[in-house]
Amino acid sequence: MDKSRDIKISVRNLVEFVLRAGDLDMRFMGSSRAVEGTKAHQKIQKENSEKYSVLLSEEYLSEVSLKHITIHNDITIVIDGRADGILIKDGKVTIDEIKTVTKDIEFIKEDYNNLHWAQAKCYAYIYGIQNDLTLINVQLTYYEISSEKTKRFIKAFSINKLKEFFDEIISNYFIWANITNEWNMKRDMTIKDLKFPFDSYREGQRELAVSVYKTIVEGKKIFVQAPTGIGKTISTLFPSIKAIGEGHTSKIFYLTAKTITRQVAEDAFDKMKERGLEFKTITITAKDKVCFSKGSACNPEQCKFAKGHFDRVNDAIFDILKNENTFSRDIIEMYSNKHNVCPFEFSLDLTIWADCVICDYNYVFDPRVYLKRFFTDNKGDYTILVDEAHNLVDRAREMFSSQIHKKLLLQLKKDIKGKNDQMYKILSKLNSFMLNMKKMCNEDGYYKQESEPVEVYNLLTRLTKILEIWLTKNEKSEIYDNFLELYFNSLSFIRIAELYDDKYITYVESFDDDVVLKIFCLDPSKLLREASKRGRSVIYFSATLLPLSYFKEILGGQSEDYNLTLNSPFDKNKLKVMIAKDISTKYNRRENSYPKIVEYIYSVIIAKKGNYMVFFPSYKYMEVVFNRFSKMYPSVKVSIQVNAMTEEAREEFLKDFNRDSKDNILGFGVLGGIFSEGIDLKGDALIGVIIIGVGHPMICFEREIIKDYFNNKSNCGYEYSYMYPGMNKVLQAAGRVIRTEEDRGTVLLIDDRFLNQRYRRLFPKEWNNYQIISNNIHVSEEICHFWK
Repeated sequence: MDKSRDIKISVRNLVEFVLRAGDLDMRFMGSSRAVEGTKAHQKIQKENSEKYSVLLSEEYLSEVSLKHITIHNDITIVIDGRADGILIKDGKVTIDEIKTVTKDIEFIKEDYNNLHWAQAKCYAYIYGIQNDLTLINVQLTYYEISSEKTKRFIKAFSINKLKEFFDEIISNYFIWANITNEWNMKRDMTIKDLKFPFDSYREGQRELAVSVYKTIVEGKKIFVQAPTGIGKTISTLFPSIKAIGEGHTSKIFYLTAKTITRQVAEDAFDKMKERGLEFKTITITAKDKVCFSKGSACNPEQCKFAKGHFDRVNDAIFDILKNENTFSRDIIEMYSNKHNVCPFEFSLDLTIWADCVICDYNYVFDPRVYLKRFFTDNKGDYTILVDEAHNLVDRAREMFSSQIHKKLLLQLKKDIKGKNDQMYKILSKLNSFMLNMKKMCNEDGYYKQESEPVEVYNLLTRLTKILEIWLTKNEKSEIYDNFLELYFNSLSFIRIAELYDDKYITYVESFDDDVVLKIFCLDPSKLLREASKRGRSVIYFSATLLPLSYFKEILGGQSEDYNLTLNSPFDKNKLKVMIAKDISTKYNRRENSYPKIVEYIYSVIIAKKGNYMVFFPSYKYMEVVFNRFSKMYPSVKVSIQVNAMTEEAREEFLKDFNRDSKDNILGFGVLGGIFSEGIDLKGDALIGVIIIGVGHPMICFEREIIKDYFNNKSNCGYEYSYMYPGMNKVLQAAGRVIRTEEDRGTVLLIDDRFLNQRYRRLFPKEWNNYQIISNNIHVSEEICHFWK
């Protein structure tokens, strides 16, 4: 029997799925309850272990792993879990299930929560049949966190009664297990027959697909530098799907940094589904975007979709599984409306049934929001595909960092004055602490230290406990949302503090009206390495993973991990790369560069009519040149990227490039922004890109700290903090030009630093024939010659 095809589910998930009912209620319950609950469990388990003596034939066992395999209509279901405690005394066995509550223990009755009894009865049945028992006790131990009081309820069950209960649970779950089993067989047959969805492999494409498959089979990691045109998405998805069909992995997580790149993965699946593949895919959309009741709290009093959600959600799941394979945002919203359920919670439930989950990095890597239903114990045989992996470096730094603002503390201190003395006092102490930190800042408004800010941890811990009580009682307060924000910020700070080591630094930044205290992750490599264990295999890939050694190190790679560098499959003669040697865009010379850049842009676009994009290192630089250009050449149709564009505005910006119009468009954008990577403008939609500057991140205190850290570590501070991230943006922007084998186009790099050897060694091979340009007339001549 192929054990990889067994259906596995925990006791808790089994009971909660089959028996769930009632409302979805996301009202504040206290996020630290999990931590408090763990401590309470340990406290009760320790007390019981000390209370009962083996010498008296008494024994209390804690955290007992239990596993049961049941075969139902030829379907093997593996149920496992851990009983909180098992008491053996006077020849009798008692299964002890411990639950922590915030509710007054006096109001906890025997029938407080039927799911608690159901979970304990399942443990009792499994233990009972494995130990040939005919009678067994089930005990629920409730522990009130605030008062530390305990209340117990105990019932005796015959093994036959427990068998009846367990069999009914399994029988109800069998409907779903059968759906899974039938789907897996149907899916795997189509995977077996699936052929590569293109007539032939491009250069490097087969090598990439084979390498990905080998990595998955061996349960390893690989770092791939694959230039535009290889077909990275299909070349990573296709072998991953094949690996599922052969039982090497059970689920794919396709991670992206931007919404726009998720569409590429969805399109790849559509192409394979058109060729007969049966495969369930889901794209997770952020809660604030998909919510039907924007502005309302997620509880049955304010949202009709939350009221009775759990009474209806299993019907919604059954319906969508029967009729759909692609769980897109539109499809999820349609079925959510049909069954009157919360679309976001519905989508999270559907991830269990999906073969591939397309989502943001944070659902796997962020310690605060990763999908715990999959990644709690790191035992999942999942394949994680990390698209545009170069973006994960700075994203990871932010995921593993946290900060506190004095401004919010001071405002809430004023708001709570005279209403809650305990809260007022702790906020006063925190405000005083932040004032003391401000005094330590230098004349530029900064202070840093390698050691942890341990003195603030205790204050924040005390604050969160006070806030938990206040938030549960003051939901309708006008200042509730601000205190909720403070609570989560404080909790985040405390949790991230647990990760603090020599790869962190503490710094303070002082502004006119605020002081920010931040614990900042300088080097995320260790934490990413640990997080990557949530999958059996991880594939990091990008068109700009250059230099590969840098990205492999900073993303947590090790010597035993694979790496692969591929050449561009496109004819290098179809891309003309030019470097303008007569302009410097360094910060102190920018003002002198404006007139020349305007002339260069115009010389490029008149040399060959078509659509172009110009990318700048900052919004300010872009806006100055844009205004000068528009004033000097008002007849040219232009479009400009603005900060925080809506989805509709982004789509409208790109539509200008795809319209069949005689009017050509010149787009102004920012390096590293939404239009400099991830977009796919093929053929005449874009024939040229002009890149202003080497893409360095703005010089700031944080970047300087990163530079100092890596200088001390490997003497590569400037490269790691500025050069490599900057050139990555340049390479991404340049990659917008050639998207298919038929495309032709030009790239003009404006900055004399591009001629420096330190930068030239970061050029991809296809740029080796770059041409040095002496002035704007020269560039016009070269472009005319190229297009002849």
